[in-house]
Amino acid sequence: MKLSSLTAALVAVTLFGAPALAQQADTHNHNHAGEEQLAQQEVKRSITGIAPNLYRFQNNFHFSVFLVTDDGVIATDPINADAATWLEGEIKSRFNQEIKYLVLSHDHADHSAGGEVWADTATVVAHANARDVIIAEKRPTATPDLTFTDNMNITLGGQTVELSYVGRNHSDNMIVMNFPAQRALFAVDFIPVKTVAFRDFGDAYLPEWQESLRRVEAMDFDILVPGHGRLGTKADVAAFREYMDDLWAAVKDAVRAGKTVEQAQAEIKLDKYADWAQFEAWGPLNIAGAHRIFSQHRRGN
Repeated sequence: MKLSSLTAALVAVTLFGAPALAQQADTHNHNHAGEEQLAQQEVKRSITGIAPNLYRFQNNFHFSVFLVTDDGVIATDPINADAATWLEGEIKSRFNQEIKYLVLSHDHADHSAGGEVWADTATVVAHANARDVIIAEKRPTATPDLTFTDNMNITLGGQTVELSYVGRNHSDNMIVMNFPAQRALFAVDFIPVKTVAFRDFGDAYLPEWQESLRRVEAMDFDILVPGHGRLGTKADVAAFREYMDDLWAAVKDAVRAGKTVEQAQAEIKLDKYADWAQFEAWGPLNIAGAHRIFSQHRRGN
């Protein structure tokens, strides 16, 4: 069923567990922040319908998606072993299906961990670079069975997910997953919705990140499903790319003018984005990270 708009998709949502929109708003405000506090709190898990046959799985501040077909389920990031065990049981009890494919968005353990739970029934798919890192870093997940470098389609039960590598951004092995029948795109970590980037770009690639966002903007979809926070649209991809472009341009000017990190943080305002989540907490860290990355790759006179 092709959806005409994001609004139509949200009206048709089927909820399992706690109310999804409240969860999305809560997660939007916190994102990665405060995850360490969850060790003493009850785990929040839910399954929310996004579009026909496509569901979003929440485990605290992390989200993944799965597609239900007549021949089994195409699942994405398991998040961790406990979350994967819970979700496998829910899929069996609610849909009477097994997970036949596991697609990893990238290698980072906070999203990829737990894949071994599904490895007895699922073929594990990831970017070729992700497989190398998963093995080398001994990530707590299943080793990918199938890898690709540019594009790959998976079809199961008459339904398809299109996998694309859009270049280096938050990692060097991030892929996006387009569900064409549902008009939805799953993109993890590198396209937050109305939220600034996470902290100080610990292992990021700038300005290649912006180029990867432009490639996503050229794709055909309506619903943006991030790995953290609330749902968005293609317009949110463009908005975040503009933020990254503005940040990078301002930091480059500051470094070339001889500004220290502290001076750059004091002088760069980016007030256009002041109402975005984490602007006060992470905005200065974004400046510091961009300052570090540009300085490392710049040769002055």
